Amino acid sequence: MDATPAPERSGGRAAGEMRPVTLTPNVMKNAAGSCLAEFGDTRVLCSATVEEGVPAWRKGARAGWVTAEYAMLPASTNRRTPREYRGRKGRSMEIERLIGRSLRAVTRLDRLGEVTITLDCDVLQADGGTRTASVTGAWVALHGALAGLVERGRLPRLPLTGQVAAISAGIVGGVALLDLDYPEDSHADVDLNLVGTSDGGIVEVQGTGERSTLSRVQLNELLDLGQAGIERLVRLQSEATGYRL
Repeated sequence: MDATPAPERSGGRAAGEMRPVTLTPNVMKNAAGSCLAEFGDTRVLCSATVEEGVPAWRKGARAGWVTAEYAMLPASTNRRTPREYRGRKGRSMEIERLIGRSLRAVTRLDRLGEVTITLDCDVLQADGGTRTASVTGAWVALHGALAGLVERGRLPRLPLTGQVAAISAGIVGGVALLDLDYPEDSHADVDLNLVGTSDGGIVEVQGTGERSTLSRVQLNELLDLGQAGIERLVRLQSEATGYRL
C-alpha cells in the first residue's frame, strides 16, 4: 500500500517544519517584561506585571505566585471576536490556566518572595496555535520581569529551573504535521498541543481525536514532532533573552 502523500502546506512547508517564528522581547515600555510572539500569521503580545503581595489563599507560604490571563482582541480573527468580561470566559480561562501551569513548572516560587507576576497574553492576530505561542512568548516576558528584579537587587538570582515552550501538532489527511495553522487545525483528524521544558521534560499534553481515533504509534509520532519543535523554540528563547541555565 502506498504511503499517504503529505497535504500541501502554507509556504510549502514539510510535514515536520514549523512556520517562521519570531520572538521579540522588550516591546512594551511600561511592562516589567514583554514579548511579541509571532508564529507565521499568529501574533500574541505577552506582557509581565510584578505586584507586591500574593493571593489571600497563599499568604504565609513565604513564596510567590505566577499566573496568566489570555484574551483574543476583537479584530484578531476574520469575524469580530466579542470582548470577554469576567464571568464569561470558558475557553480563555482554560488557556490561561495552561499558561500559568506551564510557567510555574520552571519557576522556583519559593525563591521569588511574596510577589505576584501576572502574564497577560493578548492575541493580536489568530491563525492557529495561539495558546502555544502564548506559552512560548510568556516565558520570554517572565524572564524579562525576573531579570529586572535581579538587576534591582530584589532577587539574588533568577528563580528559574529552565525554559518552557509549547507547540501544536496534528494528523491532517492521515499525515502527522507540526505547528498547525488555522486551515490545518480546522480540518485535523487529530489535534495535539505539547508543552515541554528545555531539559526534555513534558509539562502537559492536550490531544483530541477530532474526526478519528489516535493510535499509540501516531501519538508517539506527534510527540516526537512536538519535542523537536520545542527544542527549536527553546533555542529562539535563548537567542531573544541570552538565558543559559
